[in-house]
Amino acid sequence: MIEAKLVENILWIGLRSATPLLLAALGEIYAERSGILNLGVEGMMAVGALSSFATALVTGNPWLGVLIGMLSGGLLAMIHGAISIGLKGNQVVSGLALTMFGLGLSSVLGRVYVGNQLPVEARFLPKPVEPLSSIPVLGRVLFDQDPLFYISLLLALVMWFLLYRTKYGIIIRSTGENPAAVDAMGISVNRVRYLSTLIGGVLAGLAGAYLSVAYNPAWIENMTAGRGWIALALVIFSLWDPIRALLGSYLFGVVEASGYTLQAYGYSQWLLNGLPYLLTIIILTLGATESMRRRMGAPAALGRPYEREER
Repeated sequence: MIEAKLVENILWIGLRSATPLLLAALGEIYAERSGILNLGVEGMMAVGALSSFATALVTGNPWLGVLIGMLSGGLLAMIHGAISIGLKGNQVVSGLALTMFGLGLSSVLGRVYVGNQLPVEARFLPKPVEPLSSIPVLGRVLFDQDPLFYISLLLALVMWFLLYRTKYGIIIRSTGENPAAVDAMGISVNRVRYLSTLIGGVLAGLAGAYLSVAYNPAWIENMTAGRGWIALALVIFSLWDPIRALLGSYLFGVVEASGYTLQAYGYSQWLLNGLPYLLTIIILTLGATESMRRRMGAPAALGRPYEREER
């Protein structure tokens, strides 16, 4: 029987490993809700991770590192936006190219940092919130985390509220469903899509920053390790809903953490280690078909450039 301490460790590590998945998924939900499919999440995360690590290492300020990581992710997202929105290019091709560019750029520029670790003052460390952290099991899991973990929770709630309870959220969802109707109301479809794409890039950069200044404050090759693709699968898994993305990311995170943690206790971990990636492949495969996307409630105009002349 698995003891309580083991369960506590799995949940604590699981929520930490879920944080970058949640941040990236939240940003991609907004982009896709506006009709823009960005498959470049992995590349944006990689560049965000490198720029954050390098900045924090040089300045000793993790918050400045996070800011630079977010800006880097946003800049890459705008490249995708210029191609897919401005030039009406193929969004799948543009996104895949962005992933390859981001991974390649972070690999080349990150060679000088391989093996380096951030000093303690330049990283985000878990800090217990007393006396709540003393609650058995859940106290450490929920109230002994780093600042970015709590920011991700707040973002999920705020972004859900904005998407479903505000005029701005209605505009975003309408742009992804019927851009011609939004255009007829005098609202710029391109402006909404550019802003939503930027939000997706900024949060993907923040997800990468979390990896390099909080989760594993050292630079290694392939730091993102496919997490961008898992985030894309989470968007479909959550049916484009921020709260469902919160729950789904924690599920994926706990499953991933279970593999590594159970290995230390002598349990077989190979299936649990591969399960998040297996689920990712299945979900992305299902979401690749037009009929399945309709059944799952995907935005009707997702991946389709808007031509005003067609209105």
